[in-house]
Amino acid sequence: MEQKNQTAVSEFHLLGLTDNHKLLPLIFTMFLSMYLITVLGNLLIFITIGSGSQLHTPMYFFLSILSINDICYSTVTIPKMLVNIQAEDDSISYIECLSQICFLSIFGGMENFLLAVMAYDRYVAICKPLRYTVIMNPICCGLMILLSLFLSIMDALLHSLMVLRLSFCTDLEIPHFFCELAQVIKLVCSDTFLNNLLIFAATFVFAGGPICGIAFSYIYIVSSVLRMPSSGGKHKAFSTCASHLSVVSLFYGTGLGVYISSAVTDSLGNTVMASVMYSVVPPLLNPFIYSIRNREMKKALSKLAGRFLYLV
Repeated sequence: MEQKNQTAVSEFHLLGLTDNHKLLPLIFTMFLSMYLITVLGNLLIFITIGSGSQLHTPMYFFLSILSINDICYSTVTIPKMLVNIQAEDDSISYIECLSQICFLSIFGGMENFLLAVMAYDRYVAICKPLRYTVIMNPICCGLMILLSLFLSIMDALLHSLMVLRLSFCTDLEIPHFFCELAQVIKLVCSDTFLNNLLIFAATFVFAGGPICGIAFSYIYIVSSVLRMPSSGGKHKAFSTCASHLSVVSLFYGTGLGVYISSAVTDSLGNTVMASVMYSVVPPLLNPFIYSIRNREMKKALSKLAGRFLYLV
């Protein structure tokens, strides 16, 4: 059937993870559990850092911002999915869809920049330890967070405003559980050259820049650590980077998996599952990575648990 242009769009339809209705209760329970663990885990990290005076350092300040960002990142998509499953309604309004695209770009961009800022923090701590407190002062840390937020918002607004100019077809079904920008653009009947060009340019600048920053930071870190005379100093330096490297590998590894999955397969199911990996799994696992692999975090968590038990 021939598709006709439809400029006035009121809603889209999210096809979700499966068309098997018998699996929906299982999916609802699984994603509700993952969302609650994500929120509680990241909130616990934030409270632990706030209540532990020994954690009031730039590294943990950035980690607390990352935890809040992860909560927001998951909140953009999962609650709407759960509501749709519970109501047995797959619709999402045009405004809600555009809002998802915008906020996903903001919080995804913030994650990207925060990981780069945290890599720079580790570079200064290991390669310039005597100047660490001077370089990573509170004003500098605050400005880096504000700059990251500003760039993320600018990137999100560019994509959102470019979507507003598009004309959609009559087929408004999105084979996903949230409004992913690439999937929404596939529903367009008008020319999408500028949108695709913007996505490519924004990815190159706003993702490529932080990735290069992380790579160069760790090149200098490894070079500096290898020149250390004592094995104990090398182990301590690498251990402070272990958690961050794990989170970086998880975030960019799942994102690369989505790209490869989209490039080599036409299966929508595989693409959707890959998108689950980058949108749901990193915020879920980040608190565990930082709490399990970080000795100071484990001590602070133990103290916080002791205070809670004492009050109870």
